[in-house]
Amino acid sequence: MGTVTIGVSIAVPEPHGSLLQQRRAGFGDPAASGIPTHVTLLPPTEVDDSALPAIEAHLAEVAAAGRSFPMRLSGTGTFRPLSPVVFVQVVEGAEACTWLQKQVRDASGPVARELQFPYHPHVTVAHGIDDEAMDRAFEELSEYEAEWPCTGFALYEQGADGVWRRLRDFVFGGTVVPPQSGTSADRDTTLPAR
Repeated sequence: MGTVTIGVSIAVPEPHGSLLQQRRAGFGDPAASGIPTHVTLLPPTEVDDSALPAIEAHLAEVAAAGRSFPMRLSGTGTFRPLSPVVFVQVVEGAEACTWLQKQVRDASGPVARELQFPYHPHVTVAHGIDDEAMDRAFEELSEYEAEWPCTGFALYEQGADGVWRRLRDFVFGGTVVPPQSGTSADRDTTLPAR
């Protein structure tokens, strides 16, 4: 038995996810290739690997209580000088993200934890790079727009190589999509009719 580093996030779907990941790499952020484009619900958290089944059960309960909601990204923001981050803003769906992250980190659950900073949903596009590149990211993506219906979230694990890999998807309304060995086209992620 050992420990693993996990995170929970809402993936930014294609074509937006790849585009923003490529732009992040283009600004010189060395972490870009190992971090899928996302909105964080649970930041990197070290847990005992034996806790993963309980964590997955907890996340399934959170997803079962959730409902699809519109997500819209627009423009840029920054946490500088507090933290060296430039991000694309979540301008619609932020309230739902805030509710979700509270449920994920609930004190009665298996991943209860305090945050270093107040929760602010966003999509990081530059982190810890030189100021000139940060300014470029802020300016070049200032008119960026994307929107999609958010239908769930995912559990990720960070490998020894620093790359974040999706372990399991959790679809709102109680549908859990198990890990697949095939392509994403093999997954049935539709919600039951309501």
